[in-house]
Amino acid sequence: MQDPFLKEVDEHMDKSVEAVRNEFSTIRTGKAAPALLDLVKVEAYGSVMPLNQMATVSAPEPRLLVVQPYDPSQISEIERAILASDIGLTPSNDGKVIRLPVPPLTEERRKELVRILHKVAEEGRVAVRNIRHDANKKIQQREKDGEIGQDEMHRRLDEVQKVTDRHIKQIDAALERKEKEVMEV
Repeated sequence: MQDPFLKEVDEHMDKSVEAVRNEFSTIRTGKAAPALLDLVKVEAYGSVMPLNQMATVSAPEPRLLVVQPYDPSQISEIERAILASDIGLTPSNDGKVIRLPVPPLTEERRKELVRILHKVAEEGRVAVRNIRHDANKKIQQREKDGEIGQDEMHRRLDEVQKVTDRHIKQIDAALERKEKEVMEV
């Protein structure tokens, strides 16, 4: 049975790793992926809504995204939101669906995306390390308060470090996969 405190630390770190993976999925790789539009927000019906709540997004071809609105009257609002987002795609519509051709990436843009990926990964690593720092402070405070002995404190600090190392390796592996995907021509 795993220590509940360690399990909580592990879950917090899992969320940080998942946040990094989600951020990676929104970065364009030259291939059409519906996740590219996950962050697009559309102003409709008097409020701002995520695009995926207003339309079906699909990738019928490797270099094409198709957005089919649930309500065809909102097609111009959706098109405006896509143009306003900084994903770099130009929409065209036929009155029923919006087509987004995904152009191939230039070498310069690929390198820029890799820099962005590294920045996102580093933010994820920092988040994991902050969780470790908070956990270590709590463990050291428990030792100061006499709730646990010094040996127990060192054992728990080692366990927290092992959990931290595992999560940082997961971030690094996700970065490596995404970087390879971006650099493929």
